[in-house]
Amino acid sequence: MVDLYIFDMGGVVSRNTNAVPNIAAYLEFDGAKMIEYARDDFGELTTGRISEQEFVRRFCRRSGLTVEEDLLNRFFEPELDPDVIELIDTLKNGARVVAGTNTISPHYQIHLRKGDYRIFDAVYASHLIGLAKPDPAFYAYILEHEGCSADRAVFVDDVPENVEAAGALGIRSLLFTDAEQLNRDLAGCA
Repeated sequence: MVDLYIFDMGGVVSRNTNAVPNIAAYLEFDGAKMIEYARDDFGELTTGRISEQEFVRRFCRRSGLTVEEDLLNRFFEPELDPDVIELIDTLKNGARVVAGTNTISPHYQIHLRKGDYRIFDAVYASHLIGLAKPDPAFYAYILEHEGCSADRAVFVDDVPENVEAAGALGIRSLLFTDAEQLNRDLAGCA
C-alpha cells in the first residue's frame, strides 16, 4: 500500500523550467560556460545558503559579465503538464501527494503566484528546508515530516541520480519520461 507520493516539480509536474538557454542567449554567453561558472554556487542557492544576489555577484565575478536585472525570474516560465496533474488527482484517494523539489526562491515564488502547488498536500522546497536531492537527508526529511516509512512511499523524478538516491533508502522510485509511462509505472505501485 502507498501512503505517500513524492513528485519532483520541474521536468515532471511542470515543463519549460530550464531558463539557462534563454538567459545565455540574452547575455550572448555560451550556455555550457554559464553552467560551468555557476555549478558550485547553484547548489548553495538551491539549499538557501546564499541569496540570489550573491549567486549573481559570484557569477559576474567569474564570467566578467555585468548582470543588473533579475534574469532568474525573468526567464522562468513553467507550464504545468495537464496529463501529470490528472494522474496526481487520481492518487489523492487515500494517499498524500507532496512536491519534493530542488528550487530557488524566485522560481518557488512564481509557482506560488500561479497556483501551481495547489495540487499538493504539502511542498518540500530545497531552498526552504536547506536540503536538496540527491542528498539522502532530503528524502528522509520528507518521510519524517509526513510520518511515513520508506516502503510506503513512491518517488517520481526525471533525474536518474535522484531516483537512485531515493531508491537506495527503500523508497519505490520511478524515473519519469512522460505521463503515459508514469501511469503504467504507478499502476504497478498500487
